[in-house]
Amino acid sequence: MSKVYVFLADGFEEVEGLTAVDLLRRAGVEVVTVSINGNRTVSGSHKIPVTADALFEEIDASDADVLLLPGGMPGTTHLAEHEGLGTLLKNAAAKGTGLAAICAAPTVLGGLGLLRGRTAVCYPGCEGKLTGAAIGSDNVEVDGNITTSRGVGTAIDFALELVKQLCGEKKSEQIAASILYKRP
Repeated sequence: MSKVYVFLADGFEEVEGLTAVDLLRRAGVEVVTVSINGNRTVSGSHKIPVTADALFEEIDASDADVLLLPGGMPGTTHLAEHEGLGTLLKNAAAKGTGLAAICAAPTVLGGLGLLRGRTAVCYPGCEGKLTGAAIGSDNVEVDGNITTSRGVGTAIDFALELVKQLCGEKKSEQIAASILYKRP
């Protein structure tokens, strides 16, 4: 079974984080939500409290297939400032583990130098922080082991792309049909 860790910080965009959690779990992927703030309760950017499955200090993500970063502000800033997460992301990238980020969160990968020579997308206006990346034009860009997306309006496409990567095209299509989603 595939395993995805979703990193949550106070001020994360709820739709971006939880859409991915929901659709991946529907597909049978093991998803672990991880609070980086030292408390299992994480407050989203719209003040919706979410209870994480684990604290950052409790996990060993060496079994991860994908490490996922939702956007939102100031959640993205908190993700970028977390040294342990930065180290985890760099080590995972070196191993070829999947990295996924949406909205402003691709800037975390850019800040770590992980987008150099890659094509990536992010929330409009954040492109300057995608250090070394070519800016793509699609709602979801996949370049090797890195998947990026633009924002709330692309959250379903982003999540379905991750389902496709982990479970295959057929499962992604089944999940899309089950939620009555028609791809653009």
